[in-house]
Amino acid sequence: MTDHEVAGELAEAAGRLLLEVRAAHRGAGDRERGDAGDARSHALLLAELGRRRPGDAVLSEEGLDDPARLTADRVWIVDPLDGTREFGELDRADWAVHVALWTAADGLVAGAVALPAQGVTLRTPSVTLGERPPGPPRIVVSRTRPPALAEHVRARLGGELVPMGSAGAKMSAVVQGAADVYVHAGGQYEWDSAAPVAVALAAGLHASRLDGSPLRYNRPDPLLPDLVVCRPHLAAAVLAAVAEHGSPPD
Repeated sequence: MTDHEVAGELAEAAGRLLLEVRAAHRGAGDRERGDAGDARSHALLLAELGRRRPGDAVLSEEGLDDPARLTADRVWIVDPLDGTREFGELDRADWAVHVALWTAADGLVAGAVALPAQGVTLRTPSVTLGERPPGPPRIVVSRTRPPALAEHVRARLGGELVPMGSAGAKMSAVVQGAADVYVHAGGQYEWDSAAPVAVALAAGLHASRLDGSPLRYNRPDPLLPDLVVCRPHLAAAVLAAVAEHGSPPD
């Protein structure tokens, strides 16, 4: 089984489990439901990666950071439940599961983003870029804390803001054609973006830091606070708007 297949199968398996957890905890509070989802999905991913790729290291949002990953040739970077808040709200579908593989030789080489409540999984190596409907550029932003940077980019592009939940759902929306640009400057970690960025790059999208430099993974500090994912023809304008605004985190 290829690494692409492993990423896709595990993201989908975790997604199915999360739907079961959500249904089983319908009467619980949003926080309790989210905590159960985080724990169950993390346990499944670690067990399956240990079984299928026993020699590889793992960096997970829900696990202890083992420094041995820094000298490993292969590291799986996973977010067992991206968008815990949205998962806890039973009427929302903008949450995801991230499974990505980083190698010392080539960086991100495989990735899958499952959107279980939407019945969709985006996976490498073949990712089809969705057609966008006509209209102004759409900049996808947090539904609870949209950054000033995104508003500045919107104004410079003559676009519109599209509120959405998890980072994986936002980047997937750009891949699927539901949005054109995602800019983030408010602080994230490697597990928030590794799988979505792998998928975005496979689809032919632009993905970089706010200053245009490459996104690098498996660093000693997993904080990766800013990024841009967008349609290639918008990249120059988006990066120019970012530079004009200034790139420190909001």
